[in-house]
Amino acid sequence: MNVEDVMTPREDVVTVEIPGTRDDVLEYLQDRKFSSVPAVKQTDGEEIYRGIITRSVLIDRPNEDQLALLAEEVSTTTTGTTVTEVAKLMWERGERRIPVVDGDQLKGILTLTDIVRAIARGEAGESITAEDVAGEEVNCVYSETPLPVAERELAFAQVPYAVVLDEHGDLTGMLTEVDIIDVARVVEGEEDTGESIANQDDEWAWEGIKAVGNRYMPTRNVEIPAEPVSEFMTADLLTVSKQRPITEVAQLLIEHDIEQLPLVSGGNLSGIVQDIDLLEAFA
Repeated sequence: MNVEDVMTPREDVVTVEIPGTRDDVLEYLQDRKFSSVPAVKQTDGEEIYRGIITRSVLIDRPNEDQLALLAEEVSTTTTGTTVTEVAKLMWERGERRIPVVDGDQLKGILTLTDIVRAIARGEAGESITAEDVAGEEVNCVYSETPLPVAERELAFAQVPYAVVLDEHGDLTGMLTEVDIIDVARVVEGEEDTGESIANQDDEWAWEGIKAVGNRYMPTRNVEIPAEPVSEFMTADLLTVSKQRPITEVAQLLIEHDIEQLPLVSGGNLSGIVQDIDLLEAFA
């Protein structure tokens, strides 16, 4: 099975054009609930591939507006490469998508979702269970944590999700980067940065965590509502058991358009299965 057999072809890939602004990408990611978008540029009447813009880079670099500076170089592949080879590359480097190129031309994109669909169809991993691929280290957050604080927690943990726990430590929901992007808002203006983290009377904004001295400076921030995580999390949560085949796990991920499922044993949280963990089916 080669990349061309499972990839999303160019005609079905939505792109953003350079030059452009972060507003266009933020709106796209909010509407489509995707994790990234390829950037292209028209040069001498030809479309040239310029990189990938991810939701993570929008979060990590809230003051950068130009798409040319937000586009990241990532590994690429070709249509004739085997899916096994690319899956191993994605697993080793933690990549969620690999652009398929021919020279400077974008031919399509192979995403983690494309591979999960192949697993859901039974094309790999039939003998592997959820327990075989699940991670034991689970990122968690308290349900009453202010959303901007939870966003920082995800960023520092370098994961796109947090299992939400209530005051008793029981599983009560899931918060993801997508949930945060959905309610993020770009704001502009002047802000007194002060010497400390935003005071208790201020709206939480990503720029507020940077102490740069007592002066005013132009800002272009991504603002996050200050309400608790419980108001934005997914409460109707799906879980899987240890013995669930990963073909069925893949089917659940695709059917519900999610990227991770808590692993539950005896009613207790015992791990997490992320979509990227399913790449072990090609190991």
